[in-house]
Formats: sequence, structure tokens, C-alpha cells
Amino acid sequence: MEILGTTLRICVDDLEAAAAFYQRLTGSTPQRFDRGGVSAAAVGCFLLMSGPESELEVLRKVTATIAVDDVEDAYATLSTAGAKVIAGPVSTPGGRNLIAVHPDGSVFEYVDRRPTG
Repeated sequence: MEILGTTLRICVDDLEAAAAFYQRLTGSTPQRFDRGGVSAAAVGCFLLMSGPESELEVLRKVTATIAVDDVEDAYATLSTAGAKVIAGPVSTPGGRNLIAVHPDGSVFEYVDRRPTG
């Protein structure tokens, strides 16, 4: 499994204000999308999320998003190393992902950018 980078996940009340701040901070244009009842903006290495507290409560449990070359390979490596995959791999609009709990209790999302189906 090759780790390509990480994305820091931040839950915000005002997505527009936060996206403007992080755009100025990083110089990157926000890429916006909605999933489930959550609106999100990816800005550089930051993923800003806003929505109902019931949705954000679950998202706050994920420490970070880790970009990998292949989610299937990540699944095999994580399982062999002692992590517990609790969701996925599943296809998303941007590729595939899974959620894993590491032996220390940390929760991470692993994603690849491979097109699906």
C-alpha cells in the first residue's frame, strides 16, 4: 500500500466563510460536493464539512482521510497489520473508500481516485 497524502477533516458551522478562509490560506479553489445531508468543500489538504449535527457526529470520529494508490491493497494491508475495516471498500463519486479502526483505536478513512464502474 502506498500512502499518497492526507486530508485534514474539519467540521464547520459556516461552510461559505470557512471555504473562503481556507482558499485564502492555501491558494486553492474549493471543490464542493454534497453527500448524505452534508455539504463539503475540499480546499488544498483540508476537507470542510457542514450539516446536521447527527451527520457530523459520525464524521468527527474519523481522524483524517488518507489517500492511497489502491483501496483494495489498503484493505489487505490494514487487515494483515491488525486494523479492523468497519466500512467498505465502497465506490464514491471520487473513487473508492473504506473506514478502518487501527489497533490503537484511531479511525481513518482511506481513499483512492480510481474511477468506478
